[in-house]
Amino acid sequence: MTERMADLRDVHLTLVSGAGAVNILRGVNLSVERGETVGIVGPSGSGKSTMLAIMAGLEQASSGTVRVAGQDLNGLDEDGLARFRRAHVGIVFQSFHLIPTMTALENVAVPLELAGRRDAFDVAARGLQAVGLGHRTGHYPSELSGGEQQRVALARATGANPELLLADEPTGNLDGATGRTIIDMMLAQNRERNGTLVLITHDPEVARACGRIVRIEDGLVVDDGRRAAVAE
Repeated sequence: MTERMADLRDVHLTLVSGAGAVNILRGVNLSVERGETVGIVGPSGSGKSTMLAIMAGLEQASSGTVRVAGQDLNGLDEDGLARFRRAHVGIVFQSFHLIPTMTALENVAVPLELAGRRDAFDVAARGLQAVGLGHRTGHYPSELSGGEQQRVALARATGANPELLLADEPTGNLDGATGRTIIDMMLAQNRERNGTLVLITHDPEVARACGRIVRIEDGLVVDDGRRAAVAE
């Protein structure tokens, strides 16, 4: 039996502030099979981004079981989580998070260098070529359009050929046509890599492009997409 890419069981996240405890996730149960393309939908503040951050090892659950890419994330320290991300996960954010003082090529190469890849710049150049930016390698983020910046971010996220690609509102800062281009590119690359893609979106068209749609409300998965498609 093929191991699931991600398996979250009774996952809670509670944050404590001066105003008291806030329950962000209240018992999330979700499984993602290897090779799936999953769209995550739901109202703002429902816990979508938090769940994705827990899958990525950027946030640790208060309780519950989190297993991703064969790794039990419970109890890993920050170094362990960083190693896990480098080995298994690529992340694309709504805000591109490019380093403004580095060129497109350097932005893509940096995580590969941190992972010890001697061919980091060659891999980065191929990644930019794959997203149609082979002619923009020496340009800085301020010299690129929003769509081009997101393509650089996609090349960076997929440079190490991750098993799991996570995308948090990747079209949120883009116009409709540009956003569709990014999603098409993301889906095509994921198919070529035979990877697993989980993305958050408020766009019904983007959600429908996924093989499965999961809906979250008030910190809970209210429809896991196994029974029927979810209309946003």
